[in-house]
Amino acid sequence: MAGGALGDSDENEVISEINVTPLVDIMLCLLVIFMVTTSYVVADSLKIDLPEASTGDSTEPSTVMLTYTFDQETKEKKIYLNGDLASEATIRAHIKGEIAAGKKDVQAVIAADKSISHGEVIQLIDLVKQEGIIKFALNIDSAPVPVNP
Repeated sequence: MAGGALGDSDENEVISEINVTPLVDIMLCLLVIFMVTTSYVVADSLKIDLPEASTGDSTEPSTVMLTYTFDQETKEKKIYLNGDLASEATIRAHIKGEIAAGKKDVQAVIAADKSISHGEVIQLIDLVKQEGIIKFALNIDSAPVPVNP
């Protein structure tokens, strides 16, 4: 009988062995799948040269993540909303939708390339504040704290 206890031919015997080979095969397949998909997730990130500061605090995750980039090769400035290319109207509509959904304490996190001017960052902050978000954070790279002798 297939699947019975070893050495017994009785039909009413309880299966007393567990075959773990299929479980190991499935786990190895899942491991390979996760390893392959992780490389694609990392490759889709935006390249941005953030300014450095040694006094930055951590922020809570936000549903309004704005990234203002400047491409050195094409000299183009682009704004991304949660990783997708967006216009000012798209940003306004998204913020209105977040507030209309009743989410409390909606916060915007703004990441701007070093080469974006201060005035352009202020315009982006003003756009966010016009739509009702009063809490925002500026994204930075952590710099080492200077040690004074």
